[in-house]
Amino acid sequence: MSTETNTFAAAQEGRPTGPLVQGYEVVIGFETHAQLSTESKIFSRAPTAFGAEPNTQACAVDLALPGTLPVMNRGAVERAIRLGLALGSTIAPRSIFARKNYFYPDLPKGYQISQYEIPVVQGGSVSFWLGEERKTVRLVRAHLEEDAGKSLHEDFVGQSGIDLNRAGTPLLEIVTEPDIRSSAEAVAYARELHKIVTWIGICDGNMQEGSFRCDANVSVRRPGQPLGTRREIKNLNSFRFMQQAIDFEIRWQIEQIEDGHAIQQATVLFDPDTGETRAMRTKEDAADYRYFPDPDLPPLVIGRDWVDAVKAQMPELPRAMAERYVRDFGLTDYDATQLTQSPAHAAYFDAAVAAGATPKLASNWLSGEIAKRLNTQETAIDAAPVKPAQLAQLIGRIGDGTISNNAARQVFDALWSGEGESVDALIEAKGLKQMNDTGALEKIVDDVLAKNEKNIAEYRAGKEKAFNALVGQVMKESKGKANPAQVNALLKARLGG
Repeated sequence: MSTETNTFAAAQEGRPTGPLVQGYEVVIGFETHAQLSTESKIFSRAPTAFGAEPNTQACAVDLALPGTLPVMNRGAVERAIRLGLALGSTIAPRSIFARKNYFYPDLPKGYQISQYEIPVVQGGSVSFWLGEERKTVRLVRAHLEEDAGKSLHEDFVGQSGIDLNRAGTPLLEIVTEPDIRSSAEAVAYARELHKIVTWIGICDGNMQEGSFRCDANVSVRRPGQPLGTRREIKNLNSFRFMQQAIDFEIRWQIEQIEDGHAIQQATVLFDPDTGETRAMRTKEDAADYRYFPDPDLPPLVIGRDWVDAVKAQMPELPRAMAERYVRDFGLTDYDATQLTQSPAHAAYFDAAVAAGATPKLASNWLSGEIAKRLNTQETAIDAAPVKPAQLAQLIGRIGDGTISNNAARQVFDALWSGEGESVDALIEAKGLKQMNDTGALEKIVDDVLAKNEKNIAEYRAGKEKAFNALVGQVMKESKGKANPAQVNALLKARLGG
């Protein structure tokens, strides 16, 4: 359950407006629950492994049975510190746990331990690229809390089952200001946050298993008007559904307002089968939860020495790495962002460059041919059949004129399908070496010119396509082995231009 922070009452001035939808401005804030990658729960030693038989991973502490007391998981706190460092946030030296009271079948305690007034991570921001425009979304907070259990309806006729395996699983709830102005921007923000939490190793990011769950608070207003009433779309577990849900909700709210209806604050769910949102319940406010400090947990105190120790172990962050690629290798911001979409992508690129690949060409292959095949085959880059050293050697053979770009793709195909491991051996076996013998190439050029007087006349009359036709004839006669640059140079020398 999310903590109500009333972020939509804050930061109304000075924020850029996004594209209008039917004359309305869209305002979106996000609450993301990232399941922390600890082996045990936040206040007990019960395991957090996914997929266990129902109710086999909930202990007496998770159920708050009489005589049990919660004990803070140090690993969960350390992961919160990591996130705060990654997002430029303030890490509170002293934060408080509270009981959030509500009654629901999958909440065995009758309350959820969360943080309310003083969260562990405060402020910060997430920056990302949307097309060629850099956007920044400000954060309100990130607080530690425990997850609830899960109600099961699918396998029961007229009844519901309760699985308490998730009860007590450690979460960080990351809350933004209402800075997002479109569904595309919302998805770009969520993707960037997903990249960050997986990059620094605090969350596995598996949306299908519920490790990374997003709630979108959506409202619309006329430009310059006060913020509208928001509806919260709960538990968006894929980026595609996220965009569809937000787009539908925007259209629905505008239609309601245009028809003279007032928007009622509510929690809604998205149905991917119909592509529509539907109201689940009216939305609670903070007062409804009757927060009060948890009497069983002392304040969480984080010393500066602990923060410094965690900082010393932090990896280079994706944004910093991307800026280094731009600075050191002359890559575009887009290329650098693509290369840093995951630690595995960055490691592949770094290994290829270390093996001698030209950075720009390595980037082109990664975002082009390799990305296409990975997506088609749903393969992770660290399982790609073509290794970084092989890619570097292939790029080198293009650069030194041994093979053409077309031949390089044939070699790449062979490497990917496992026909061989050596680039040079494949080039030899397939007869793909470019013709670099000037004498032999001159003879082919002369023969082509002798047979194509019409194309020569058209070229001299200013028709560039006629020259391309001559190049094509030479390449055909050489069985694709001629060096295209040499062909162009020889033809122009023969034709006097």
